[in-house]
Amino acid sequence: MTSRTGFFVLSAALLVVAAMCVLEGVQLIATGEPLGIGLGACAFVIPGIGIWFLRQTVRFGRASERLAKELEAEGGLPVDELRRTEGGRIDRASADEVFTRRKAEAEAAPQDWRVWFRLAVAYADAGDTPRARKAMQHAIRLNPVA
Repeated sequence: MTSRTGFFVLSAALLVVAAMCVLEGVQLIATGEPLGIGLGACAFVIPGIGIWFLRQTVRFGRASERLAKELEAEGGLPVDELRRTEGGRIDRASADEVFTRRKAEAEAAPQDWRVWFRLAVAYADAGDTPRARKAMQHAIRLNPVA
């Protein structure tokens, strides 16, 4: 299963669960009991948070995909120069070398979204997903079209 397919399956499941929570919330509020009303209100808040998170994730994915297409059109996508183990995994030392170079590029041109995009890819290759996401969010903020 591709990550895109998995995303759509999980998104559909989230929406189904959100709908079920809202229906249960309506039923709890209809009881008229204070506890039922309180739990019913919570049943509206929790799906709201989930749907907000889903929306943010979709916006992030679309924006980063747009940056990748723009960078590809410019011929600036990072080339896969990482060494791999016999099993196909990225060699950690190789990822660290590329990361060090990409970090220096980002420090040299802190307002260029392109270097931040490449730094995000280097973070991802090094296995640091939270920092990869932050670097990509920074690249998205720096891009004038975003």
